[in-house]
Amino acid sequence: MFNKVFSGVEDLPQGTASDKICPGCLVLEGGAFRGVYTSGVLDALMEAGINFQCTVGVSAGALNGVNYVAGQIGRAARINLMYRHDSRYVGLTALRHNRGPIGFDFVFDQVNQELPFDEARFYHPARRFVAVATNCRTGQPVYFEKGLFRDIFGAVRASASMPYVSRPVMLEGTPYLDGGCSVKIPYAWAMAQGYEKILVVRSRTADFRYPPQERPSPASQVYRRYPKLARQLDLGHSRYNTDCQTLSQLHRAGRLFMIAPSKDPDVLRLEPDMEKLGKLYYLGYQDGQNALPALKRYLHR
Repeated sequence: MFNKVFSGVEDLPQGTASDKICPGCLVLEGGAFRGVYTSGVLDALMEAGINFQCTVGVSAGALNGVNYVAGQIGRAARINLMYRHDSRYVGLTALRHNRGPIGFDFVFDQVNQELPFDEARFYHPARRFVAVATNCRTGQPVYFEKGLFRDIFGAVRASASMPYVSRPVMLEGTPYLDGGCSVKIPYAWAMAQGYEKILVVRSRTADFRYPPQERPSPASQVYRRYPKLARQLDLGHSRYNTDCQTLSQLHRAGRLFMIAPSKDPDVLRLEPDMEKLGKLYYLGYQDGQNALPALKRYLHR
């Protein structure tokens, strides 16, 4: 029987990030509960006063990014390490109310009663926040930005709605799913926006690559109504491998900085073992702290 809550939840870092803004863009990979690693990295960054002027996230990366832009140290971690076994968050109640395995209604509404969300800071125009979702009809990524798109939390829901197990989220009459269906690590968007300093936080080790697919993808069967989405899903692994190779080259060349797990995360997408998730958080927290000297040199050169 798994613990319902991480045993060390009371000792997690907490506090409010400084108001200092760091020029550049933070890029956050998704990965469902592997995103607990990202929570640890972001807490280490906030404690060090590194608060990027722009944050772009996919799926779990978007969920983490919301709390980072709000400057709330430890909040993202507490949500996952306290409520993972609450069926309103992950389970039958979430499935019934949200038509997917994650209870976004619970995350964005009821959790605020115990872990209040700093809306004023999140919505402050000094910092950009962008959630990436995939248009089911075109198969292309759409970059929803707070202040420009009226329902930014609807966009976050769409960004984190996993394919195959979630119903598409309708935004202004258009169906959307997980941003990772079309772009798993949106570093190219950050570069196209002209940011000179870019930090990419991964949820897999830097050397991870998907093996060749031995079986046909079920995408064409499941998404017959959306053939362009199905095509994107079919190409997902090869596109991800290419992106990983490019990211490593850009990191070595100093064009961007990358933080990735120093050990294999070894957790399931909906990992039930709270102690494993707690260890993953602290892996991210420690990796983030260890990266700070090199990151600061990169940012200030």
